[in-house]
Amino acid sequence: MSRDGLTIADTDDAERQRRIRDRIKRRALALFGAATAVILVVMFYYPVWTVLSEAIFVDGAATVSVFVEILQDPFYFGEVARLFSGESPITVFGDLLSSDRQLGIVGFTAYQALLSTLLSVVLGVPAAYLLARFDFPGRRTLRSLTILPFVLPSIMVAVGFYATFGQTGTLNAMLGAVGLGPVDLLPSLEVVLVAHAFYNAPLVARLTTAAWESVDASAIETARSLGAGPFQAFRDIVAPQLVPAVVMSAALTFVFTFGTFPIVLALGGFELATIEVFVFRLIQDFSYAEAAALALIELAISLAILYLYLRYEARQSVENRGARPLARRRLRPPSLSLRELLPRAGLAVYTVIALLVFVLPIGSMIYESLSGPTGLTLEHYQFLLDRQVTGAAFQVKPWPAIRNSLVIGVGSLLVALPMGIVVAVLTTRRYRGRKLVDAVAMAPLAVSGIVVGLGLLRGLVFGVEIGGTRLALGGLAAIVAAHAVAGYPFVVRTVAPGLSSLDARIVESARSLGASRIRALWDIELPLVWPGVVAGAAFAFAISIGEFNATVVLASSTNQYTMPIAIERFMGRRLGPATAMGVVLLVVTSISFVLIDRLGGESRGL
Repeated sequence: MSRDGLTIADTDDAERQRRIRDRIKRRALALFGAATAVILVVMFYYPVWTVLSEAIFVDGAATVSVFVEILQDPFYFGEVARLFSGESPITVFGDLLSSDRQLGIVGFTAYQALLSTLLSVVLGVPAAYLLARFDFPGRRTLRSLTILPFVLPSIMVAVGFYATFGQTGTLNAMLGAVGLGPVDLLPSLEVVLVAHAFYNAPLVARLTTAAWESVDASAIETARSLGAGPFQAFRDIVAPQLVPAVVMSAALTFVFTFGTFPIVLALGGFELATIEVFVFRLIQDFSYAEAAALALIELAISLAILYLYLRYEARQSVENRGARPLARRRLRPPSLSLRELLPRAGLAVYTVIALLVFVLPIGSMIYESLSGPTGLTLEHYQFLLDRQVTGAAFQVKPWPAIRNSLVIGVGSLLVALPMGIVVAVLTTRRYRGRKLVDAVAMAPLAVSGIVVGLGLLRGLVFGVEIGGTRLALGGLAAIVAAHAVAGYPFVVRTVAPGLSSLDARIVESARSLGASRIRALWDIELPLVWPGVVAGAAFAFAISIGEFNATVVLASSTNQYTMPIAIERFMGRRLGPATAMGVVLLVVTSISFVLIDRLGGESRGL
């Protein structure tokens, strides 16, 4: 009897455990979503709130006085500040059209972001044409590297452009070799715009290339058979499919360049300062309320652009399943006709410009790292080795910086990749409020890295009182959190397009055979979008390796220096060691993106 009773009890327990497991499996995706939301609140929203609340609560009381002062200050808003002071809109807009108009910090930030966006599109679209319409040796590797400049550390890019356009840079050396006088280009808005194009034109090229490769060749053939000429077929069939990609990449470029910081500070100086530069300066001066209010205004503008981008992207997410891509032409012309020679001549001119914009800065940095007063030398790399052996405790040493970068990169990857996959799944399912979830999850793209770093420092690093217990996060863990927050949106943007394009019947078949929602995701969907997952992992790792804005705030107080921080420290004293460390960082970042091509193939996202 007792044996039978024990058997029945064991059976009941086993059945109860099976029901619990089934319930967990059914709700696993919701649990993962809840866990991701908690992590996002702890690592992003709470730290950001600790900073931005300084503008809302002054001396313990809620107020908008700080915002009013900024909005009415011509230093920040230029002529537009007069609108907030009650002046006539007609008079203000008339003065805005005059040649001596005053833009203010916010107006100049938007102005340079608009110019940077236009230049990025002008340089990115021809690159997409070359990659999508022509076949040549190394095309696939070149395509996988198109996004490399986008994730290179900003401080390293600044070093490269300084080595190119500085008074003793490569450009002046080339001009001197042909008997032309030196030019003084730093600081200047023109060099800042070119540096922004260096970053963002490859992003435009990558998104536009993917759109061009999805054009159905049969639709063009049908149009041509009905009497349409080449230009008309391009206008009516190809262009409508390219415009969404160009618009979306332009919106992202505007958001990224609107929040620019190290490039402007290094190449433009304070006379060309943007909102981000002044937020950093106000924080250094301990003017937290004014810095927080200015950061909130920047955030509102960036989030508005980002929201429009997400809405536009959602309307353009239909894929051409079964489309036959356009056949690529050989780069070598089959004949000497004008029709064959003209586009290739244009590509030749573009190649020269692209070499100056994209290759020369990196080449100048590498050359500077190998050059000395007497010619080629390895003394700058020897300096790094000597600093490692003989450097004082307070000095930045190369190996700890490299080790910290790799450890933080791996740590942020382990956090950002699952977060990004969960958010990608949640934002590709149909339910009420999905667009709001997408916008909330993508907010880190629009928030200043300086604000995130300061929030993590003042909140989690200094510690939080919860129930009488003080909880604090270590300096290295805080940097991992900041990097994961910066990287996971790019995982979302690489994985989500693949998930949204999958045939829903595949998942439905798996579910009808008894697979849980999480099992179908793990066994069916993720293997089918594996290239996007690998691409997202490479993005998260490379962005962590090169992150500077949040790290410069956290590293100064936690003594956890990374390679970009080491470059900035070396750059303050000698350019040679800074370029040598930049080359090391370039090698690490390049390897991570070559892995996209070798392990993941071509993804349909970023």
